[in-house]
Amino acid sequence: MITIKEVARRANVSSATVSRMLNESGYVSEEARERILKVIEETGYVPSENAKSLRTKKTKVIGVILPKLGSETTSRMVNGLDRVLAEEGYQILLANSNLDAGKEIEFLKLLKSRDVEGIVLSATNTNEQLVEEIQKLKVPFVVVGQDMPGTPSVVFNEIMATGEMIDYLIEKGHEKVAFIGVSESDRAVGLMRKKGYLAAMEKHGLPIEENWIQTAVFDVESGYEAMKNIMESSSTLPTAVFAVTDRLAIGAMNYLKEKGLKIPDDIALAGVGASELSQYVTPPLTTIDFQYNKAGREAANLILSMISQKEIPTSKIVLDYGLVKKDSV
Repeated sequence: MITIKEVARRANVSSATVSRMLNESGYVSEEARERILKVIEETGYVPSENAKSLRTKKTKVIGVILPKLGSETTSRMVNGLDRVLAEEGYQILLANSNLDAGKEIEFLKLLKSRDVEGIVLSATNTNEQLVEEIQKLKVPFVVVGQDMPGTPSVVFNEIMATGEMIDYLIEKGHEKVAFIGVSESDRAVGLMRKKGYLAAMEKHGLPIEENWIQTAVFDVESGYEAMKNIMESSSTLPTAVFAVTDRLAIGAMNYLKEKGLKIPDDIALAGVGASELSQYVTPPLTTIDFQYNKAGREAANLILSMISQKEIPTSKIVLDYGLVKKDSV
């Protein structure tokens, strides 16, 4: 069995020199590096592909940091990303932050230490510390879903899409529209979608009762509780509810059904995501279809362009959307 000492002997260097090169933990002359790599490839001390990556610095791996592995929208984005990258011989290494901004920063550092050729981040927020860490990376980097100035990104037109959905609800005769959102630390889903809602209501000159606006988290149960709070605390009940995700909307639907309310006869309901589940609930959910699979494909093309050109563009891709008009409105 070949050992690091044998590699060092054959390359006429010290074991410490071999270790420094393998771990990239110190200076190794180019001449010594070439001799070590030649021995590694000849002896099979490490697989030849690994030796090649040490020489070329090309691992053919892209790190992908995700907010939640169980999310259908995340799955669709990853499928689009992986399809494009696989065609170019790349593999993806997934990291799940579980909606924890601190873990996003930890994974950025971890992936950089693994010598990935690029990183794609589906971010939960755009806090200052995260932006600082991104600027330190010095590897191709793309953000999906959040707009970070100066950073290549693939985003959705959150304000316009939300505004159009509120316009649609009002067009259907609903002037009392409630809102179930998430924390505004999630700039895209929490802040931008809320801005779209408020702007649309203001545009139509419609009042908003304070208790019509509820903040939840990203699950069905939270949507249920938010709907309960709206119905139990409002002096005037809404005739329609807009939730910033399909899961929240389905949670709200469960509460309304439990209370014997008919959808859409007694109250209308709309969400965001065009999830598969949204079309199988009763009634099927009116929702916004953001092109998550396309977002993954666009992110992959961006990262590949950055790798091949060895430059970091400041481009921002804004994707289109569509309203899926079903029987819940």
